[in-house]
Amino acid sequence: MLSFRASLGFVLTTALFAAPAFASHSHRAAASGHLAHSGKGHKSAHRTAHRVHGQQAIQPERVTEIQQALIRQHYLNGDANGAWDATTQAAMQKYQADHGWQTKLMPDSRALKTLGLGPNYSDAINAKTASFKDPPPINSIPSEQAAGFASAAGTN
Repeated sequence: MLSFRASLGFVLTTALFAAPAFASHSHRAAASGHLAHSGKGHKSAHRTAHRVHGQQAIQPERVTEIQQALIRQHYLNGDANGAWDATTQAAMQKYQADHGWQTKLMPDSRALKTLGLGPNYSDAINAKTASFKDPPPINSIPSEQAAGFASAAGTN
């Protein structure tokens, strides 16, 4: 048989190697796709990590432009003051509702375009030389080219 000292050494050695295996703590991701957290501050860390997406405010210069356009369209009375206040919001919601667009969020891009406040491409690379004229009338297209279009489209 083994001596008492050898048995004690064997037990202690086994305990030293086995202790980390029992002490380890592993986390798995929850089934909902959220990461599992441990330790203090879990809730406060989660709240600070949440980000709000989308536009949260409109710049005063842009609000002034929107107000001026709503005044021109007779949806807003008074002077443009650059404040996105309840009166301006109500006027924009009415304008959007009259056109069948959403009314609960920031101004709809379609509403801004119809108010004449769409994107400004005046600083684009080819803005000075670009031609925005209507295409030529159909009768000005050479007959061979028109026939090629018709055959490619499968019409006669």
